[in-house]
Amino acid sequence: MEITLGFSSCPNDTYTFDALIHKKIDTKGIDFKVVVADVQELNRRAFVGDLQMTKLSYFAYAQVYKNYQILDAGSALGFANGPLFICKKGNEQNINSSSRILVPGKETTANLLFSMAYPEYTNKQECLFSEIESKIMNDEADAGVIIHENRFTYAERGFAKLRDLGNFWEEKTHTPIPLGAITIRRDVPEDLKLTINQLLRESIEYANAHPQESNSFIHEYAQAIEDDVLKKHIALFVNDFSLSLGEQGMHAIETLYENAYKQGIITSKPEQIFLNL
Repeated sequence: MEITLGFSSCPNDTYTFDALIHKKIDTKGIDFKVVVADVQELNRRAFVGDLQMTKLSYFAYAQVYKNYQILDAGSALGFANGPLFICKKGNEQNINSSSRILVPGKETTANLLFSMAYPEYTNKQECLFSEIESKIMNDEADAGVIIHENRFTYAERGFAKLRDLGNFWEEKTHTPIPLGAITIRRDVPEDLKLTINQLLRESIEYANAHPQESNSFIHEYAQAIEDDVLKKHIALFVNDFSLSLGEQGMHAIETLYENAYKQGIITSKPEQIFLNL
């Protein structure tokens, strides 16, 4: 049996899926046909629904929930790991609602959190997350929202933090930040969904128990990232919520959609989004 699977090239995803796709665990006869792409590309593909299992931003998921469910394993949630709103050092006082702001994709949770925190900042442009800093430095934009490993290196590259959007969320709701989900199409049989969810959890447990074994796969897609940054990235985004959302994780996701609905950012609240474990 073959399942089409999409995930990003970010270290937390390659770490998470290494044991699964390379069959370092027993995959119960399931083969995974893999697509590795930027999360915004995966977000957009979900509107077509061609992947049976895929990584999605939680903002994107709100728009395709009728076709996908959130797996209990694999999500990126947590504290103190949200996107950052930055500009060039020395330009902090010049950023206002008319400034040119770069976001790493319209459907990303980063854009959702920014929209919640700065509803009046509407002069936004989409940009590949890895190009945001260079475009700000070259004055192609005034500020931007950064994600992933850039949070560890932005200051040394000459940027200043205007706001930690994760802190904004935590202060507002006292819940962890729902960033990315691993989702599965609703037309996949229920017993298969549960099997895949368990396999995903086992893949993460294997990676945690054998952290060196995933290094080559991680470096295949993250060659430009230094080892200490890779370790920080994985430690921040792969945590207990990745093994299981639990009540706290599910509450955080529902709170995200409740707030987005109240602010008019989404037009309906997603329903029946979690697996029946």
